[in-house]
Amino acid sequence: MPFDPNLPATNSPNSSAEMRSQLTSLKALIDAILTITAAQVDGVNTLPPGNPASVSLSVTGNTLHFTFDIPQGDIGPTGEVTTNDMNTAISNAISGTSNNTNSVSTLGQSADFNYSQSQMQDVLNKLDEFINAARR
Repeated sequence: MPFDPNLPATNSPNSSAEMRSQLTSLKALIDAILTITAAQVDGVNTLPPGNPASVSLSVTGNTLHFTFDIPQGDIGPTGEVTTNDMNTAISNAISGTSNNTNSVSTLGQSADFNYSQSQMQDVLNKLDEFINAARR
């Protein structure tokens, strides 16, 4: 007997058979609910610029399947890069790298167990100089 939300009727006498049937029907409905145990991307499709993005979903067994449709970005400038433009880009990239720390000189001290307060301050000052150079 399928579940009937109208049973038992209001003010009806108790019937164990009717209640058992209702509970059995509810359990069958709960057991029929799919449990997703995995997800899988089946595809990613590129759409022309300006199209809306979308996703398709399906369930096979206990696996949720995705297919994405993603538009291309706007087309940028076309043509070749000149050697001068490339050299400028490389130079700009290098100037923002660890070469910034090349201006930090070394302390030129050797380690011993008798560091004085001024030597420790020299180390701290050099560390600050390095950190500031690395931030450029």
